Amino acid sequence: MACLLAAPFAYAIFSGAPPAAAKSAAHKEKALPDKFTSLRPGFSVAPQLSAADIAEAAEAGYTLIVNNRPDGEMLGQPKSADLEAAARAAGIAYAHIPVDRRGVSMSHISALKNALAEAGEKTLAFCRSGTRSTVVQAYLAASEGRDPDKIIAEAAEAGYDIAGQRPALEALKAAHQED
Repeated sequence: MACLLAAPFAYAIFSGAPPAAAKSAAHKEKALPDKFTSLRPGFSVAPQLSAADIAEAAEAGYTLIVNNRPDGEMLGQPKSADLEAAARAAGIAYAHIPVDRRGVSMSHISALKNALAEAGEKTLAFCRSGTRSTVVQAYLAASEGRDPDKIIAEAAEAGYDIAGQRPALEALKAAHQED
């Protein structure tokens, strides 16, 4: 399957954060900090988190933080180990699933699925802008049989344009249907 999905995985993962105006009121959970954007019930994304943001996530009831940034991607970026320590201190599970310039692979999808199964009742995933986290979640949803049109619409409503991921989403859904 990796060969089938290699080409569609080449996407602009370093695009900017979505404009605040693009976030739909339907994607704002009650008491959700402005920095966190709900993609669907129980799963939100955000740009780079700090230890203070993790404390806010704990107050908002998140049970899992997923870090999709590789360490050292940008000067001054918090180290994953430091963010993990802040999450653990706040009573939140933490998973580091770094997605670099090579894009998303099946191992990223599997790692997210496993993290969600272990502690993902209410998940907050982050990267530089939230886009990579949105894409990893979208690929997982498609690999579980969700409709690509609905996945793309859900992301767009939250301010993330992942329409260019349609071929990969369709391939993942088709692979699920073959199983």
